[in-house]
Amino acid sequence: MTWLLLLPAYALGTFPSAVWIAHTKDIDITSVGSGNPGASNISRALGKRWGLLVFLLDGLKGAIPAAGGLLLDDRALAWALAAAAVIGHMFPVTRRFKGGKGVATMAGGAIVLQPVISAILAVLWYVTLKASKKASLASLVVMVGLPAGIAIKRSPGWEVAFAAGINTVVFVRHLGNFKRLLTDKELSTQRLG
Repeated sequence: MTWLLLLPAYALGTFPSAVWIAHTKDIDITSVGSGNPGASNISRALGKRWGLLVFLLDGLKGAIPAAGGLLLDDRALAWALAAAAVIGHMFPVTRRFKGGKGVATMAGGAIVLQPVISAILAVLWYVTLKASKKASLASLVVMVGLPAGIAIKRSPGWEVAFAAGINTVVFVRHLGNFKRLLTDKELSTQRLG
């Protein structure tokens, strides 16, 4: 019965944090910058403080379901609920399955499920972002680093596979960004205009 919680976890993931915040500023975030309804694009359009708020809100969408699974003493369920929230964020039925790219929501779940590894990855993300000015490159570090860190920690194989599976979906959503990185056409995190 607890697996029925996947539906509300998905529904929570569909909450359009970036769209909602941009709307309060009379901006359609899907027609600005990269067009992605996420923290990086909000940072470029509205400034870093608004981008941070979106990142925190999107992170909570992953953290809350993961914490719920742990409270039920079911670690596999916690990972599944976090994954459902990530899928909801990326493919929201409320927005014709056109959502964000899942990094912040995945990060929220990871902080709950693997806090030490997540703290290390947060530092690596920040350093990479500052050095490259490319949020997508910093996100790639996290996508590769999370399952690698879980494996190094010698967590169960299923947990490594779960993290790798979710991050593979997130990676696929970033393919366009990575192609632009290779041609040096990727947008920086600096504010537009």
